[in-house]
Amino acid sequence: MPWIQLQIPADPDTADQLEDLLMEMGSDAVSMEDAADQPLYEPDPGTTPLWSQTTVTGLFQSDRDIEQLCSDIRDAWHQQTQQSLTDIDVTLVEDKDWERAWMDDFHPLRFGERLWIVPSWCDAPDPDAANLMLDPGLAFGTGTHPTTALCLQWLDGQNVAGKQIIDYGCGSGILGLAALLLGADHVIGVDTDPQALEASRDNARRNGVDDRRLDLYLPGNDPDTRADIMLANILAQPLIGLAPRLAELTAPGGSLVLSGILSYQAREVMAAYEPWFLMDEPEQKEDWIRLTGRRKDG
Repeated sequence: MPWIQLQIPADPDTADQLEDLLMEMGSDAVSMEDAADQPLYEPDPGTTPLWSQTTVTGLFQSDRDIEQLCSDIRDAWHQQTQQSLTDIDVTLVEDKDWERAWMDDFHPLRFGERLWIVPSWCDAPDPDAANLMLDPGLAFGTGTHPTTALCLQWLDGQNVAGKQIIDYGCGSGILGLAALLLGADHVIGVDTDPQALEASRDNARRNGVDDRRLDLYLPGNDPDTRADIMLANILAQPLIGLAPRLAELTAPGGSLVLSGILSYQAREVMAAYEPWFLMDEPEQKEDWIRLTGRRKDG
């Protein structure tokens, strides 16, 4: 049985109200997604931020009269807000085994010459490579986004054997675990979200990483250990604010790798780190940037 999918553009002031309206009209599921690839920064306490351009999507059973449904939604919206609702995009969506379709979309991903991210339901294409078992689509980072891919490609091209590494904003632990599988000696992971730290622990166990090689901390509890390689795949504004701390934690001559940065933000982030680092020219993948640099000796 197909589904009727209605998609309506919204802003932060109307998105929640539209969600409630679609549920009142009998939607079986309502979701919101970014309509402009806009990152969300750390919210203020007690707030739930939304993108400035949001798409609200509702799924309705196919036996509904589409014209009548859209008319009812427009009438109800006008009664509630005294505003017109002109843009309702209607699509018929095929019903299928969504879990199987999701799994079929993901295959092992190669980054450089030695590193693979391998979903749990797949065999490693190269058993002798550095194979990180991680399921794409889960929270906190899985290698499918350009920001993570840029960092993984950089790691694959480095000699990390015996190195001390900090993964600041570690999420799933993907970057730190990849570094360990490539030969790094020890990784410190830092993240503001306790659930992210738990995800890192789970992924470390799944990949047979010795607990002594990976230490995880909330910010403020992390040690002042200096890293040979500092990794931080976060977002531009937090990275700018963290510049003094990440510089403090990077050993003289150590490498810096930053990502989560949109192309128009690159120069501002570089400027924040130039007092401590010799910065390289940005590397770009789609709209996203990776910045690298080397810690000055002074």
